[in-house]
Amino acid sequence: MRKTRMIIGLLSGAAAATLIAIYGVAGAGKPSDETARSLHPQPIERAVVVPVKAVVKKTVPLFLDYVGTTEAIRSVSLQAKVTAHLARQSVPDGSDVKQGDLLYLLDPRDYQAALDQNKAQVERDAAALDYARAREQRNAMLTKQGWVSKDTYEQITSSMGQAQGAVAVDRALIQSAEINLGYTEIRAPFDGRLGRSQVHEGALVTASGNTFNTLVQLDPIYATVNPSETDLDQISKAATKGVVDAAILLNGARSPLRGKLSFLDNNVDRTTGTIAARVTVENPQRTVLPGQYVRVRLHVAELSDALLVPQAAIGSSQLGKFVYIVGSDNKVDQRYVSLGPTDGDFVVVTKGVREADEVIVGNLQKVGPGAVVQAMADERPTSF
Repeated sequence: MRKTRMIIGLLSGAAAATLIAIYGVAGAGKPSDETARSLHPQPIERAVVVPVKAVVKKTVPLFLDYVGTTEAIRSVSLQAKVTAHLARQSVPDGSDVKQGDLLYLLDPRDYQAALDQNKAQVERDAAALDYARAREQRNAMLTKQGWVSKDTYEQITSSMGQAQGAVAVDRALIQSAEINLGYTEIRAPFDGRLGRSQVHEGALVTASGNTFNTLVQLDPIYATVNPSETDLDQISKAATKGVVDAAILLNGARSPLRGKLSFLDNNVDRTTGTIAARVTVENPQRTVLPGQYVRVRLHVAELSDALLVPQAAIGSSQLGKFVYIVGSDNKVDQRYVSLGPTDGDFVVVTKGVREADEVIVGNLQKVGPGAVVQAMADERPTSF
């Protein structure tokens, strides 16, 4: 110690202060607690920067989603009602046609000849009728004067009636011949699209024995779905309030087609617990064909004052779904939530958040309950 004091005395004031700080005032050789803390400071927890979005409050449409199939409102097999050779197919297979368009033409010559024959027959019988009338008028006067017997006059009157009947028959035959001639033209009974032709020019077709083609209506078209009986109450209530709007989306389509619920069956299938429903879909571009699978969304109600958070903010654990909330002390608060329907990039939260909350939408893997964070408003666009 004496040697140490001598060395300190020989050193300058600054050097002496340094040695005293190292060896301690008491000379025990151990630094004090304050000195140790100054030499080994505790690490400071750094705040994690996290993007946040405020909880949104708005009215949200409530949809029921189903997978359905499309079917044509009208579909007919085109057949002939007369026997003849097929003279011409007027439109190509797969064509879109209008009501009344000529599709197939059968050889009309036989039926045109039958019509001409009946017309000639009626002219002949009409001439015979004119003579019978004139004879009846002449003999009526002679019968009154006693020159012609009553029996002869009745025969003349009967002949006139037979002539009238013959003319009536001829006119009916003309009408029948005109109908048969009209059957040689196969025309579209409604707007639609043709399929593939089953007969070709020159083929002999018989009455109700050959199917030329199939014509289906595409605009509008049906989408048939089978809601479960648990959804029946919501659908029925919506239907009683007015028309139930529907959106129909095909795989790969960018925008949905619009439709309306037009039919709800009157009984529930006991084996499946579902009920048949049908949506009438406007299909002006004819992009939907019968037999396709489609997604159908029925708009059945409105959820007012619903609280929504971005779907990106939802986490999951064994205990359920949760979100991270930034608290007033910039610490993370974990909230378990109950979810409702989705609305674009957002989802309705029925329990677990308040309108003033800010939820963390990014860096979720870097934070946990109680972590200190620095909130930053998320400016990325989202859609409803």
